[in-house]
Amino acid sequence: MTYEDIAGHPALHACVRAQAMAMQQAYERNPRASSVFATQQRWLMAHIGLALHFRRDPSDYRKEMTAARFVDVTVQHAVASRNTAHAFIKEMQHYNFIEVGPAGDDGRIRPLRLPAMTLEPLIGWIHMHLSTLDALDGAKRLQTFQARPQMLAKLQPLIADGLISSVPVREPQQTFSLFTWLNNGGVVMDWLIASVDPQDAGQERIPTGVLSIGDFAKWLKLSRTHLARKLRDAETLGSVGWLGQRGHSVMWISKEFYGEYITAQAVKLAIIDAAFAACTTQATD
Repeated sequence: MTYEDIAGHPALHACVRAQAMAMQQAYERNPRASSVFATQQRWLMAHIGLALHFRRDPSDYRKEMTAARFVDVTVQHAVASRNTAHAFIKEMQHYNFIEVGPAGDDGRIRPLRLPAMTLEPLIGWIHMHLSTLDALDGAKRLQTFQARPQMLAKLQPLIADGLISSVPVREPQQTFSLFTWLNNGGVVMDWLIASVDPQDAGQERIPTGVLSIGDFAKWLKLSRTHLARKLRDAETLGSVGWLGQRGHSVMWISKEFYGEYITAQAVKLAIIDAAFAACTTQATD
């Protein structure tokens, strides 16, 4: 399905809400793994690293995944600075999402390896999005993927290529962008959307399930002060507000902010579907 197919689908709102709820549940099961993908920059860096992993060639040290190659690709695509990319690698090593492999013939080359536990959140993320696509058109992408798990090695790099080259992904709209730079900002938006009734989507001010900034911050494991500051910025844009006393009543999100989220999901789903179609086409050629 193209972006236009997805964005105009009458079932999109309900399907995206179900996807947001699945993302929320994944965060509750494994907050640390989910946080790797929870800002736009970290999400893109994670996909760059995963693509390098799947495209590596252990028989050719020039095609191995190394910290230097990761940093070079990240900077080349203007996803992050060298210092930020290096810090991301160190953090991933600290939490055992990345391991340093044995040196090859050239002792200076230290390849990076991804343990199986690192791929589990990725596989879950792909399952969620294929399930959403299937719910839109009744196809059986998820069933195909589960029957052919080896597809992952070809599918993820194609998804990464699509995300990194997409202007709407790289330059999201204003309120969406505001949250993508917040720690766990992706989780914040998923939680808000998961609590929206799709039948309310046409309202100018759409009620959410947020009643208390403190409780919301605690669940997200965020600083209350930091979250409140971001929400105040979003209030200034007219993207969120409160039906009663600020911070102690039902929070609403604007029709425009909701639309930004839906648009971002449609763009991402179209990229994933194009990558999936390319994989299945290659398999049948």
